[in-house]
Amino acid sequence: MKYILIIGDGMADVPVPELDGKTPLQYARTPTMDRLASAGVVGNAITVPQGMPAGSDTAILSIFGCDPKVHYGGRAPLEAAAVGISLSPGEVAYRCNMVTIESALAVDSTAKRSCGSDKLTADNAVPPADRMMSYEKKKLLSHSAGAIEGHVSDALIRELFENPGVKDITEKAGIRIFPGSSFRHIAVQSAKGSKDYSGGKHTGEGKAGNHYIVLTPPHDHLGETIGQHLPRGGDNAETLTNLMCIAHEVLDKHPINIERCSKGLLPANGIWFWANGTAIALPGFTERYGKTGSVISAVPLCQGIGVLMGLEKISVDGATGELNTNYEGKADAAFESLKRHDFTTVHIEAPDECTHNGDTKGKVQAIEWIDLRVLKRLTKRLAESAIDYKMLVMADHRTLSTTRGHDGGPVPFILYDSRYDRKTGLRFCEDEAKKGEFITDGTRLMELLFK
Repeated sequence: MKYILIIGDGMADVPVPELDGKTPLQYARTPTMDRLASAGVVGNAITVPQGMPAGSDTAILSIFGCDPKVHYGGRAPLEAAAVGISLSPGEVAYRCNMVTIESALAVDSTAKRSCGSDKLTADNAVPPADRMMSYEKKKLLSHSAGAIEGHVSDALIRELFENPGVKDITEKAGIRIFPGSSFRHIAVQSAKGSKDYSGGKHTGEGKAGNHYIVLTPPHDHLGETIGQHLPRGGDNAETLTNLMCIAHEVLDKHPINIERCSKGLLPANGIWFWANGTAIALPGFTERYGKTGSVISAVPLCQGIGVLMGLEKISVDGATGELNTNYEGKADAAFESLKRHDFTTVHIEAPDECTHNGDTKGKVQAIEWIDLRVLKRLTKRLAESAIDYKMLVMADHRTLSTTRGHDGGPVPFILYDSRYDRKTGLRFCEDEAKKGEFITDGTRLMELLFK
């Protein structure tokens, strides 16, 4: 018997007027998901404990059987583990996003107006009126700098941290950067530099002196004025805010961003620190469930959780974490992994990223491609090989098209066993899931899969 977990990141949603009042899951053509649902168990599960931030970090920890109230100490340490960054005692890891901030180079708050001018230069990129507009009053337009290409993002972040003004601050604060080959980078601050930091709490806050350092996820505040969401709570928060402000001044004039805007692309003219945390340990997957396994994802977070639990991390060429990811490659990697292991996870980020970007049609397309290019392909190969398997298909959390942000409400799941046909006749969507089982504790899901 083989065991498979398929996570469509942020697939679950609420009804969308643009889709005739249906959710993306209801609107999408998903014959494979519906076939598995009709023959299996369909239900809803709470993956984000009440009072905790709704995100893939807390949700995927739950799905893997790790209670976030016990094991969650910030997202960045999980991502650091995925790329082999080992945190020493007292060191703090941060996610450092490349973002787009409102400016003369950037699009307006609707993110629909083309940006830039063929005549922009480093000297005239930011006109006097824009220079007078304070950093705090500008709006956050994109949490990913328009899904910036990895090599471009790496080049920008390296040059930024070599800038004399930036370097002077980072050296004093003990901060070093680890490029992530996407909009996602990791910053690590030394124990000495973060001496007023006592470790992340599940609220996303860490103690700074007699106050708390609070960092906010950029994808939850798109289109909003950034001042109210900047780091706060002590000297270390001021250091991070200062870095973000200077980074915007430097990057907004960078030739790479001027060229991007001349092509109608969003500039990566800012950085955003969030997801702070210190080193953590997770229970071993094999020790807990008696199974070996692997994790297949383009996202460091999911990879890091797997690595910390002792799962094999499998990278797939062309896996981007965006709509254009290599769906077939992930399905084939899962099949090959099952020759070595009892269990594999395939995580697809595309639905979540499309929602953050306000691309409802893209979200529907991502769901349909997961169905056709991952699930249909994988289940066909398993059937042709006469392999018995159990499969859990689900979203990790809800990502709402109405807000472009995460939500901790219940998410639908399918638990399918290839040996049985339960003939429920249910589809895979939010409304149909209400007719099935309701799992109030998402940490039970893995046990149900192996039961």
